[in-house]
Amino acid sequence: MCSSDLMAMWGTALAVFIAVPLGLLGARNIAPPAIQWPVRRIMDILRSVPDLVIGMVFVVAVGLGPFAGVMALALNTGGVLGKLFSEAVESIDKAPVEGVRATGAHKLQEIAWGVIPQVAPLWTSYALYRFESNSRAATILGLIGAGGIGQILFDSLNSFNYSRVAAIAAVIVVAVTLIDILSQAIRSRLI
Repeated sequence: MCSSDLMAMWGTALAVFIAVPLGLLGARNIAPPAIQWPVRRIMDILRSVPDLVIGMVFVVAVGLGPFAGVMALALNTGGVLGKLFSEAVESIDKAPVEGVRATGAHKLQEIAWGVIPQVAPLWTSYALYRFESNSRAATILGLIGAGGIGQILFDSLNSFNYSRVAAIAAVIVVAVTLIDILSQAIRSRLI
């Protein structure tokens, strides 16, 4: 696995970690308006700033390297997934949640046993799709110094080493294709 794919994997994993609470707290049927509204605005901000801009901010803040790329992907994708996750939660069937509530469960148990089982396959599908997107975005982030194969590609372009550029492009195409095939296989088993 190339460094851009690792950057995409870590960025997506952190994004899911960010998106789960944002998705639950941003859902109208789970959180009260006083919490839901500010969480939605946070997700709007995270989604609206392109990962390339966030990556440049992190390159300036922490220096060149993959950490800046991982954080850029994590924040932008966290906002996107948070929005998708909250919309999935808003479209659940209320009967399982009411059934859990009828047993005397508290709010966290309602979420764990009534909401999460309904949205888990869709959330996983969204996360896998964003991993595919992030594997391509990681290459672009490398062009600004955020590490990965994009940085090697940029260096090769600047040194006019076109045979190396062609080889790197081929590796990127193969890696993205393999990620897409694997992601499709996993999604077909979930849904």
